[in-house]
Amino acid sequence: MTQRVALATVLDRLAIDAVITGYAVAVDDGAWSDYGALFTPDGRADYRGAGGIEGPAEAVARWLEETMRLFPVRQHLIVNRRIDLEDLGGYTGDRAEVRADYLNPMCLARRTASGPDADTPGKADAATPDFVTGGRYTFALHRAEAGWLIRTVTVHEKWRRTP
Repeated sequence: MTQRVALATVLDRLAIDAVITGYAVAVDDGAWSDYGALFTPDGRADYRGAGGIEGPAEAVARWLEETMRLFPVRQHLIVNRRIDLEDLGGYTGDRAEVRADYLNPMCLARRTASGPDADTPGKADAATPDFVTGGRYTFALHRAEAGWLIRTVTVHEKWRRTP
C-alpha cells in the first residue's frame, strides 16, 4: 500500500466515522431532515430488532419522529466502531460495512408538578433515565459524489432496562 493509498484510507475512515456520529446526533436532536440526508436515495433502516419498523429511511424517520416524542431527553452513544472498507486489491472501494455497539439512555416526558410550566407536556426530569437499551448497529455505506452515505442500518438490540 502506497503512502497515498494509506492516506486516502484514513480519510475514508474519518469520513465514515463522521457519518455514524451524524446518525447518532440526528436521532438524539430530533433532526429528521439531517437523518434523511445521511442515507442514499434507496437507503433503508431496520429497527425491528428493537421493536420498531423496517423501511425506506424517509418512512423510518417519520416513525422515529413520532416515537421519540415519548423520550424528549436521549443520549445515543455509539462505540467500538469496526469499519471494514471494500478492498480492491490494495485500494479502497466504494463500499464499507460498520459494526458498532450502542448505549441509549432515554427519559420519558413528564409534566412538572408546579410552576409556570405545570401544564406543559414534554417537560422532562432528566435526573434518571426511564429506559436504557444497548446493542449493536450494522451499517452498510456507499461512497457517492457527496461523500459516504448509509445504504442500510440495522439495529440489533441485545438488552433493555426499565426501572
